[in-house]
Amino acid sequence: MLHALAIKNFAIIEDLRIEFGPGLSVLTGETGAGKSIIIQAVNLLLGSRASADLVRTGKDHAELEAVFDIASDSPAARLMADQEMNIEDGLIIRRVVSAEGKSKIYVNARQTTLDFLKQVTENIAGVSSQHAHQGLLKEDQHLDILDEFAQTLDLRNDVAGLYRQIVPLKKEIAALKAGKEKAEQELALLQFQVDEIEAADIQSGEDEELLQKRDQLQNAAQIFEIVNSAVHNLYDREGSVLDQISGMSARLGRFCDNDEKLGTLARRMDEVSYELQDLVSEFRSFAAGIDLDPQSLDQVDQRLDQIAKLKRKYGGSLDAVFEQHRNMAQNLADIQGIGGRIKQLEQEQTGLVAQVRQKAKALSMRRQKEGLALARLAKVQLGALEMGRASFEVEFSTDPGVDPEALVTEDNERISATGMDRVRFLLSPNPGEKPKPLAKIASGGELSRIVLALKAVLCRDQAFETLIFDEVDAGIGGATSDKVGLKLKELGQVQQVICITHLAQIARYGNHQFRIAKQVSGGRTATRITPLTCQEDRVKELARMIGGSWITDATLAHAREMLDTADAS
Repeated sequence: MLHALAIKNFAIIEDLRIEFGPGLSVLTGETGAGKSIIIQAVNLLLGSRASADLVRTGKDHAELEAVFDIASDSPAARLMADQEMNIEDGLIIRRVVSAEGKSKIYVNARQTTLDFLKQVTENIAGVSSQHAHQGLLKEDQHLDILDEFAQTLDLRNDVAGLYRQIVPLKKEIAALKAGKEKAEQELALLQFQVDEIEAADIQSGEDEELLQKRDQLQNAAQIFEIVNSAVHNLYDREGSVLDQISGMSARLGRFCDNDEKLGTLARRMDEVSYELQDLVSEFRSFAAGIDLDPQSLDQVDQRLDQIAKLKRKYGGSLDAVFEQHRNMAQNLADIQGIGGRIKQLEQEQTGLVAQVRQKAKALSMRRQKEGLALARLAKVQLGALEMGRASFEVEFSTDPGVDPEALVTEDNERISATGMDRVRFLLSPNPGEKPKPLAKIASGGELSRIVLALKAVLCRDQAFETLIFDEVDAGIGGATSDKVGLKLKELGQVQQVICITHLAQIARYGNHQFRIAKQVSGGRTATRITPLTCQEDRVKELARMIGGSWITDATLAHAREMLDTADAS
């Protein structure tokens, strides 16, 4: 229940506080006094988006605050408990809107987000504004009303969840099939390129090694000649270097016994001789390994030419060639795996489609059953609102699945995120007339009564603790308005009801009444609200609503009689 509402620097409201009670509270006053601004403030506190235009001219910011009494086991209380918020003082919502358009939201003194505010207020209050009457003419809202009545929102959400899985799945399958056709055309070229690189069997760094080897082969004859000359001079020819060193070592050896230093030098000369012998052996081995075959150079050149062509074709370096090969091999594997991926996705899609068809069918059956109940109950409520001879129906239809890519039932009925049904409300105000869409037949007064009748029907299961009506009396008068007042009072026995009205026939049924008026002070206009707590204040306000500015004793007597009879009803 909405316990208190405080509004500061909001539109033409400077500083206003209202305390509401249970039952029916009515807000009355002249047109333009600011009654609907109060409803707008409530909407902001329930999660509507804020605008800088709402801040009172000349002020830095507007402040709005609402205090709701909530049950400890309510969804709002559970959400607050999850956030470790203290709920002993109820639900306290505060919004601060700056002149720059920025908005801050506080729930029980803790700053929070707009999403959390919407969640915590989801079942706290329902606002039926002047726009709700015209909104009833929009047939896309009729399905929402039916699902709310039928309590099929969970099943509808299941259908929506499956639908949101299937749609991207169908798109992915279609894209894969289109890509598969194009990819298969490129498959031969891609396979050739991969095979070409793999057949070359190039090793990392091979081009550098081949360049070095080519240099060696180009100089092989000269190197061979130099190495052989070194072996010849060091060892083979008569009087070679080794022969000379050996002779000198032998001659020195005769004197080594008497001269230790000379012995050391002689031994070093022997070591040089041994080292030269090893060097000669290595020169011979090296010479034996020199490739003097002219074909070897041709083979290296051919291999370098093959590598150069691949480098030019695939990126300019061996690293680029290897990278291209990896990418093309992966693309090849992906193309070859498209068929399997399509099959896998189609199997997944088949399972999801079977589920969504089953749930959409179950949802449709529930809706049709509850649609009959809604029409029956709405007719009863309309009868209590001076429309007892009216006929109210809920019409069902489906769309054929013309698009081959559309999601359809087994009977080719299109399935959307809301199910397979199209729903619209039909009305026949008078007997003998064929029921027609509301937009074509319902007057403003009839729309007001249909909105109220549907609210009365929905409140039997609706979790809203507070119902707020902004000028539900639009387009009605006389006995009809009296019936509307009685219906609002009846609703107030079950839930808290807050109603803005211009009609005394409705206002007289209020358990609480507030007069809203504009006052000009210091060149500024401000809205003021006055609780009418005594009988005489209410009599005067009802008299004003009946007679305008010309109030006579007869008008006051009539107003007093209206209050007395309302209390007795």
